[in-house]
Amino acid sequence: MASLNKVMLMGNLTRDPEVRYIPSGAAVADMRLAVNRRYKTQQGEDKEESCFVNISAWGRTAETCGKYLSKGSQVLVEGRLKYDEWEKEGQKQSRLSVVAERVQFLDSPRRAQYGDAPEGGGHDSEGGGMSRDTGNKQADPAAEDDDDLPF
Repeated sequence: MASLNKVMLMGNLTRDPEVRYIPSGAAVADMRLAVNRRYKTQQGEDKEESCFVNISAWGRTAETCGKYLSKGSQVLVEGRLKYDEWEKEGQKQSRLSVVAERVQFLDSPRRAQYGDAPEGGGHDSEGGGMSRDTGNKQADPAAEDDDDLPF
């Protein structure tokens, strides 16, 4: 039987990411995302509701989120749902959260941490680099000087 566990959420962080390292050395970033929904009631009244979602990112994605994101940052999170159950003081507890597989930054990174960050968003933590041209030349033979071409 086939199954699918895929989540895509876009919203704003409600606090700075909290990065910690587990004993194996892997980084984990815990974040909380506010996802807003605007709608009109049958009476024509504008309403807004917010859904708050706990997000965890791992590895390089976690480190990148901790370095460049802060409270209020707008992000697009792609990941999977995770259901946890535990017992506390004799009471069963449970929580549904999202494990981020990809986090895309939709606005400017924190300038205090990033120095001369380019304007606009587009940082993708999975790829580890800016999705915009930051002015760095790559070692690409096709990018050589066109003056030496015979045509």
